[in-house]
Amino acid sequence: MTTLTRIDALRVAAILRAAAAAEITPRWRKLATGQVRAKTGPLDLVTDADEAAERVIEAALLRAFPGCAIVGEEAASADESVLKRLKGAELAFVIDPVDGTANYAAGLPLFGCMAAAVVRGEVALAVIHDPLGDDSAIAVRGEGAFTLAADGQEAAMQVAAPVPLAEMSGCASWRYLPEPQRRRVHAGLLDVAASMSYRCAAHEYRLAAGGHVHFLQYGRLYPWDHAPGWLLHKEAGGYSRRFNGSEYDPTETGGGLICAPDRASWEALHAALVA
Repeated sequence: MTTLTRIDALRVAAILRAAAAAEITPRWRKLATGQVRAKTGPLDLVTDADEAAERVIEAALLRAFPGCAIVGEEAASADESVLKRLKGAELAFVIDPVDGTANYAAGLPLFGCMAAAVVRGEVALAVIHDPLGDDSAIAVRGEGAFTLAADGQEAAMQVAAPVPLAEMSGCASWRYLPEPQRRRVHAGLLDVAASMSYRCAAHEYRLAAGGHVHFLQYGRLYPWDHAPGWLLHKEAGGYSRRFNGSEYDPTETGGGLICAPDRASWEALHAALVA
């Protein structure tokens, strides 16, 4: 039986930090023609940095955790069967080498490097590294969430205190929702104080886990985009459920997700956006 600890989480954080320093930050704002490519369309990009960082992270994780399965975003984009490695794996790591690739390619400083460990279908640890800030948000299941600065200083993370629906602010992404659900969510956002999208789940989850916004709403749930942030938010005291009220499952890629400070806040958001 695999049991992961805080030491394991720090090891993963060190791997992401090293990969970011070697492959991601040196290429930022220096990508040449041909080093940014479209995958499924003009809004779905990959860069040389994504691919190089994923290779480095995968190799380092296999050395640190021999026998683990690896599910990287770029590998799964090239071969959909890679996603199946999560089901039944004793230990698997999901990797998003550059989350917010569109921002990264545009030279915007809102991108992150993410990884999560999934043990027999449950998210056990998570790391979201900010390459430019050179700090990491880390969570271990049942042990809380914290930020780790480059100088080693730690700070606990805590979601925002609950407020009425009309006072809530948060990040919302309705792009991948089917109709008529897409229009329903879009219209429901008029009931909250403010909504935004950073085009970067890494920073949106860090924002919510740090108590700087009240909610997050997503449609498509690829594990590399959401497993790290979901655990970070949960361990920071948050409450989340899929649109149908079920628990988040890293092996499911649909169904929508709402993250909130507590159950009552989730129910208010669900009534406004989904019900």
